[in-house]
Amino acid sequence: MTARWLALPALLLLALPFITLVGVTPWRDFHLAYGDWGSVWVSLGLSGISMPLIILLGAPLALWLARTASPMRHWVEIMVLVPLLTPPLALGILLVSVYGPYGTLGGLLTRLGLSLTNNAGAFVMAQVYGALPYFVMSARSAFAAVPPEVEDAGKILGASSWQILTRLTLPLARQGLATGLAIAWVRVVGEFGIVLVFSYFPQGIPVKLYINLQNDGVDSVYSLLWLLLAVTLPFPVGCLTRSRRRP
Repeated sequence: MTARWLALPALLLLALPFITLVGVTPWRDFHLAYGDWGSVWVSLGLSGISMPLIILLGAPLALWLARTASPMRHWVEIMVLVPLLTPPLALGILLVSVYGPYGTLGGLLTRLGLSLTNNAGAFVMAQVYGALPYFVMSARSAFAAVPPEVEDAGKILGASSWQILTRLTLPLARQGLATGLAIAWVRVVGEFGIVLVFSYFPQGIPVKLYINLQNDGVDSVYSLLWLLLAVTLPFPVGCLTRSRRRP
């Protein structure tokens, strides 16, 4: 009973902004501004590219970090943590320095006729940089929680490495992996700082919210804000709910 009452202030603190949103939304004049639907399709379409890339890149690294005894593991973890801890605006500047038209790698890409500035490729790159470290750290913890003895038993019984991964490791790590996917999705759709610097165009929902706020004030953004929540929340809530069901 005491713990319940002690938890109440934090719960109220977290709920207050969303309760307020219900009250301040102009429901009788609920409409989207010009270009808002375009920003929704940009965010959804390019996030559909970013998320598979994050899983394909992050899952093998996370599994290696969870299982390796290499002395390099500590330094690799630091390499993953550094972009996670770097402020998004600073990371956006670093991406411009690397991939921009006058950057170290960007200059070479430009000479090859490729560009990673203010286009769909740059937008996906910004999303990957913003979310990949979060997924890797969550997935590493999920894989590390799987007892090695279970995988060893699978090897003794003659299971292949692929069978051990798909039938033992992944099912046992599903809750942690679902958490990683949920966090990555929220980071991908909601990424603002890196995108603002590195890929202002095409404009996703967060950048369009910022533009509407700057041009027309806070009353103009509530409709798109509701749409952002509608786009962002169902996937992570579904991941976390399904992961807690018994197989």
